[in-house]
Amino acid sequence: MRDVRFVALAVAAATVGGCGWFGGEATSAPIESDQAERTIELVQLEDLDDQVTVVEGDVYEQALAASAALWRSSPLVVLAPMSDAEALAAAGDAAVSLSAPLLLAQPVGDAEPVADPALTGELERLGSTTVLSMGESPVSLPDDITVVSDPADLEAQPLERRSDAVVLAADTPDTVAAQATARAAGAVVVVMDADDPRDSVPARDALSANPDAPVLALGPQLAPSSRLEPLVRVAATGVELPGGGQTMFPGRRLVALYGHPQTSALGVLGEQGPTESVTRARELAATYEPYSDEPVVPAFEVIATVASGGAGPDGDYSNETPIEVIRPYVDAAADAGVYVVIDLQPGRSDFLTQAQQYRELLLEPHVGLALDPEWRLEPDQVHLRQVGSVDAAEIETVADWLATLVRENALPQKLLVLHQFQQRMIRDRPALDAQRDELAMLVQMDGNGTPGDKLATWDALKQDAPDGLRFGWKNFYDEDTPTMSPESTMSNTPTPWWVSYQ
Repeated sequence: MRDVRFVALAVAAATVGGCGWFGGEATSAPIESDQAERTIELVQLEDLDDQVTVVEGDVYEQALAASAALWRSSPLVVLAPMSDAEALAAAGDAAVSLSAPLLLAQPVGDAEPVADPALTGELERLGSTTVLSMGESPVSLPDDITVVSDPADLEAQPLERRSDAVVLAADTPDTVAAQATARAAGAVVVVMDADDPRDSVPARDALSANPDAPVLALGPQLAPSSRLEPLVRVAATGVELPGGGQTMFPGRRLVALYGHPQTSALGVLGEQGPTESVTRARELAATYEPYSDEPVVPAFEVIATVASGGAGPDGDYSNETPIEVIRPYVDAAADAGVYVVIDLQPGRSDFLTQAQQYRELLLEPHVGLALDPEWRLEPDQVHLRQVGSVDAAEIETVADWLATLVRENALPQKLLVLHQFQQRMIRDRPALDAQRDELAMLVQMDGNGTPGDKLATWDALKQDAPDGLRFGWKNFYDEDTPTMSPESTMSNTPTPWWVSYQ
């Protein structure tokens, strides 16, 4: 597991001497050239396996941070004024071609050039003797530094080795100098097309191709340091959800067959076997494609624990289906690009106890979880005499457990569906945390009846939703009058992200 190191760079931090923030043993190698003998010491990042470092700050601070992180020493440094975009671009090209770190000079107004203690400290740490100064520098440099203005007067510094780091850079001007320094060190540099590495195809490709590489992240726009490490670990697996990517939404909508594998009485999933269910789910999902801007992914919603009229041997009024009964549907779905949701009707048990019984299935990257409060009983209740309910606190306990499972096993984001058709079914719903990185939380409107009745329920359930909560819809073939068409279903506002058919 990578450990996260957070670098909130203050200017004074760049003056730290010694071996820099990464540590590790450097190797010295004399290099013969037409110039004086030079010793190149590029920090050994392979000594820092399983580490993620996040760099924040402006373009000046990030340039200092990247130099301190990646370079043990460098006789040559490229310098550019941070306020001159043209000079900065040219300096970046020069740094990469000369294999030298790029540092920046801060503007000082109309005053004479002044010393910059942070810059001077980094030059001393690197053992720099020559500075290639591009553009008009607003800083004065130590007397023992040779200043050169033309890259043609210099030769590239040969590197004994290339950095093995993967550098993730936000696509902003603040990271350009640090990117050049990383490329000069030979690191793999990825300019992110999203703030989350799970959502960035270039990041996923680079991290999965280099799964053991240390990671340097540039830019405060990326996920905060406390969050980035587990997201990097997921991206590095390269494992994707049905339909592609590693986060649920907005990259797909799902259309599901609902039911129990052993009976057709509980829904259409039980009307055929696993292979035939795949075909039927694909055909159903295809009917939604004309009405969705996102790809439509077929899904199964498998009832794993079934509400019972009798207490049963364990007294919980819920029949737990053996994993081996569900497994053929999970495996067929994996082979066919179908998502699976395991549905719980716990009776007098609780949702966490039952969810933990299906941990083996939930470890699959294409398997999520659904909680059905209609069938969650109090100790003195029985089914069909009242509508069940659950506190938000119990849902939060399940969500915490499931999020931990996802995080510890570097799994793609999981869908957590909450069934609801009355407000009281989920007590204190605004208290739910619907913004966990590991989970996509969704309330499914579970009511049946006429389209007008269903829409009234839909409108009521949208009230007081916590931030990040998404909404799904359920259609009934027999209980709805009539069953709404895909076009009608998708005309709801917001457009449902999940539609299940019973």
